[in-house]
Amino acid sequence: MRKIDYLGKLLDGVDVEQIKVGELISPQRGRRLVKSQLEEVGSYAVYQNSMKPLGYYHESNAQSGATFVIVAGAAGEIGFSDAPFWAADDVYFFPEADAVNNKYLYHFLLTKHHEISSQVRRASIPRLSITAVEKLEIPLPCPDNPKKSLEIQAEIVRILDAFTSLTAELTAELTAELTARKKQYNYYRDQLLSFEEGEVSYLPMGQEGVGEFIRGGGLQKKDFTDSGVGCIHYGQIYTYYGTYTEKTKTCVSQEFAKKARKAKSGDLVIATTSENDDDVCKAVAWLGSEDIAVSSDACIYRHSFNPKFVSYFFQTEKFQQQKRQYITGTKVRRVNADSLAKILIPVPSQEEQARIVAILDKFDTLTHSISEGLPREIELRQKQYEYYRDLLLSFPKTAAEPAPAAVEK
Repeated sequence: MRKIDYLGKLLDGVDVEQIKVGELISPQRGRRLVKSQLEEVGSYAVYQNSMKPLGYYHESNAQSGATFVIVAGAAGEIGFSDAPFWAADDVYFFPEADAVNNKYLYHFLLTKHHEISSQVRRASIPRLSITAVEKLEIPLPCPDNPKKSLEIQAEIVRILDAFTSLTAELTAELTAELTARKKQYNYYRDQLLSFEEGEVSYLPMGQEGVGEFIRGGGLQKKDFTDSGVGCIHYGQIYTYYGTYTEKTKTCVSQEFAKKARKAKSGDLVIATTSENDDDVCKAVAWLGSEDIAVSSDACIYRHSFNPKFVSYFFQTEKFQQQKRQYITGTKVRRVNADSLAKILIPVPSQEEQARIVAILDKFDTLTHSISEGLPREIELRQKQYEYYRDLLLSFPKTAAEPAPAAVEK
């Protein structure tokens, strides 16, 4: 809290006035470039409708150290550039102003990101009126003394930039560690699910007595209901679910469920369609007690394995190698149930399957859970930064509640 205490002394006896952004600095709209004018490599990044440069251009129309707001596409996103850039027509940027530090404005707008996003008109192309930003009231310290006001703003920026840099460093370290843990996990998973020749049998997954594939039904997103019978849509398998689940994200009505294809507890639900090869055949083991509806473009694997064992097997490189030879289609990639039935799976004893699952569950929790391990710690680091940013820009006069703490490794 020493930085906060220091700021309190800095602001001792200083008036703070809330002034509309548009009264202090007028945003300027960028100018459109056609695609043929863009360069793959150039001196100045071109920002259009996302935070990723659209390309490059040999000129700039926005100075270095400018805050900018995207008003179409990724409408409501806020950026800051240390280098000159070209703002296209879906970008507004803030030029230098006498009364406000541009980086101070940037940090302030970040605290209002939710409020700005709520003003975005959701249509085929999301759009934002820059008026929503101009109407925001920014706290301006010492408004009657511009020199002192800019000194205070600069000090707040220095503190927040230091927090930003520290948070970025810590996040980078944690992300690198998480990446290393995932590689380690993938290595051990593949090792645990690989067996020496003759050690176990490798049998076709669709062989009688091993398992059977059941195609999903006609479930579509329009059939979702707030309550009723649980269901899994194929798209949710590679966007929402992990290795296994006991609860579904969505439901269908009791009436719809009567005619739907259903997975039983222990079945594997497999996405058989995707736009890329990696997501084709991603699978989730259903461990809930009730039968659930399964969509088309997915299939059900009913088997005699430990459910988690077969779900982990679908993640191995040995499975991926076999899967690739059966992928068909161009834009939409598919693997049908008949092809899946030909893939060979190792068949160790139930005791060995349980042992392998117990080991992999520990790795899975560490690397993939959002509430445990490193992902949670990364999230808390970001929350700490946001806490101090919001606290500084509210001009605290007294000690505040403790900041969110990072979890220990």
